[in-house]
Amino acid sequence: MLFAIQVYGGLMMKVAAQNFTAPIPLPSSIQNLPNKSQVEISKICQLVMEQLAYLLPSVVVWTLYHNIDTGKRESVAYPVPITASRQPMTISYLQQEKWLLNDLSFLQVTQLNLVNEYKVYICCIGEQKAIAAEYILICTEAALTDRQQQQFCNQAQILSQYLIMYRERSEHLAQINTLSQACGKIEHQLRNPLALINLYAENLRLALPDNSLQEQAALIRKTVDELSNKLTDLLYFGQRAKLHIQLQNLQTIIAECIKTLEPGLKEKNITVLYPEKPVNINVDCWQIKQVFDNLLSNAIYFSPRNGTVTCNWHIYAQEILIEICDRGSGISETDLKLIFKPYYSRRVGGTGLGLAIAQKIIHDHKGNLWAENLPEGGAQFSFTLPR
Repeated sequence: MLFAIQVYGGLMMKVAAQNFTAPIPLPSSIQNLPNKSQVEISKICQLVMEQLAYLLPSVVVWTLYHNIDTGKRESVAYPVPITASRQPMTISYLQQEKWLLNDLSFLQVTQLNLVNEYKVYICCIGEQKAIAAEYILICTEAALTDRQQQQFCNQAQILSQYLIMYRERSEHLAQINTLSQACGKIEHQLRNPLALINLYAENLRLALPDNSLQEQAALIRKTVDELSNKLTDLLYFGQRAKLHIQLQNLQTIIAECIKTLEPGLKEKNITVLYPEKPVNINVDCWQIKQVFDNLLSNAIYFSPRNGTVTCNWHIYAQEILIEICDRGSGISETDLKLIFKPYYSRRVGGTGLGLAIAQKIIHDHKGNLWAENLPEGGAQFSFTLPR
């Protein structure tokens, strides 16, 4: 199977491209969009409509989609200026949808014989039957050639993939919000014991005459402070993080993570490989270290004994792509769909929060995190960070 890579809203999107011609280059207005968390879906629809109007001899182009944020079915149109020879009444009739079919074929261009003045083509972009028809419609004066219909289908597939990711992200944010509310309810049950431990540790430090014992009491206090900070991050998980952005070396962050995970590496005799060339990027060091801690810890857990975990990165003009690969048994299709859901875990004794928190951190950095299986075996977690 071939794949086409499209840069869309700061996100490298890999879509199946079998039975498709070479992907059509997107205009710079699409390639330079900010991260999808900052872009309204209507803007993406508008840009795709503009692209179709540019590629095809259109009278009018529009799309209908289900907006999860508003709970309504909304339309985005890109009209070509109507001349005296064109029929506004015909366009009005098409917009009423009295002709709409319930059995539109997903991602297949269909010509509809609805009006005499124009040729009408439609392509369904939503495969969820529970949602009212989502489609792109093109009205033209001349019949589309096979190549033009293929171009239409290419753009429809791009928008369909974006709608899928838009829904998944909305679902994740809703789950994160639920998690945040649940954590808030138990905050006092955790804060009070931590405060007491901190207080008793300080009293012990002041009372103990031996320097080594004082150091141990001070270490208890430091550990409690770290736990309190992590608790704060968890409690405000559903809110936008206050990032402390500074220039950091990814090599240094990974080296620190490996040192922390050294007991697990020695137990299974696993080697972690990463690039020798340093790369600097503006991130919140502590939060990105959490991401690497979680992803590397999972890779070690699911790797066979005497295995290798590989971390690599690719530098692009606007972003850096980081990949962490293991040589384990891979991820099932079910797990791939649920792996970032809070409380869902494949690890024995796992909390199911690690990957959800990692994804939240990457989103806060205006990047993206996803998982996939490798053809040669094992799993790969990839995430992007803007440069």
